[in-house]
Amino acid sequence: MRAAVLRGGRMVADTLPDPVPAAGQALVKSLACGICGTDLHAMHDGPHMMAQFRRAGVGRPLDFARDIVLGHEFCCEILDYGPDTPQPFRRGTHVTAFPTGIGLSNTLSGGFGELMLLDVTRLEPVTNGLPPHLAALTEPMAVGVHAVAKARLTQRDLPLVIGCGPVGLAVIAALKLQGAAGIVAADFSPARRALAARMGADVVVDPRMDTPYRHWHEIADADRDALVFECTGAAGVLQQILDGVPVNARIVMAGACPVTDRFEPLVGTLKEVNIQFAVAYTAAEFSRTLHDLCEGRLDVSAMVTARVGTAGVARAMAELSDPERQVKIVVEPWR
Repeated sequence: MRAAVLRGGRMVADTLPDPVPAAGQALVKSLACGICGTDLHAMHDGPHMMAQFRRAGVGRPLDFARDIVLGHEFCCEILDYGPDTPQPFRRGTHVTAFPTGIGLSNTLSGGFGELMLLDVTRLEPVTNGLPPHLAALTEPMAVGVHAVAKARLTQRDLPLVIGCGPVGLAVIAALKLQGAAGIVAADFSPARRALAARMGADVVVDPRMDTPYRHWHEIADADRDALVFECTGAAGVLQQILDGVPVNARIVMAGACPVTDRFEPLVGTLKEVNIQFAVAYTAAEFSRTLHDLCEGRLDVSAMVTARVGTAGVARAMAELSDPERQVKIVVEPWR
């Protein structure tokens, strides 16, 4: 099979042996797979990222000296099943799956390759003709759904989203789906601010021109509570949020900062700020997100800014390192 392979810290296009399904597995063709920030971290500083995973007690051992086929945001077509395996869906059915162990493994290829092996108990059918490149966004959209769930949203909350990359856009869409009003979103990129408005933000702010917290204070009244989603994953942003929010604000850390950060806890203490970290999603949230996409309640068509084959993955990942150029690039290994 053709695949984009992480090899020696670089993405290369190569041909690998076709995987063979064992009992309990389905052999699938990868139709579309989004490039995630985690994929960028794996390429640029994978060993450090995995060391943090181990400190947190999550993840499996991963040898970056060996080939890795990345990709955990996927939509696939069922080709075959392993021996003595239940066959819940017909061959040719489009599916996705809760990606446990997929895309960060030396043994299980991710969606940047033409073929994958998936646990049949985790398969989720893609319905209503949802195109594969949009169904592949189930995973990143579920991240936003989970972050909003962690926030315990109420009608009193006035949300502020810092950073309008894929995570921030997913949070905005999830907030809108929950009926949030008065959503303020901030990003330096004009293109991303425009996307934030399309996804449901009521006010978009260029931080070069103005502070998003001033806009929040203009909209807010005594009956509204400050709820801030940090979606950049950039060092230093938490301190900026602590300086800007009012007393009793809630902060959800939805962006994954991969480096050491510093902030002044006393500022948060004096304001009695509540900080909630959020990562990934539950199986139920993943299923619900797919259902909302298939039913048209979540429209993510604007988020996909490019689609490439395996030969274009290296360039695509370089472009994604520059937030001004792309938002979400989808790999279509069959191209």
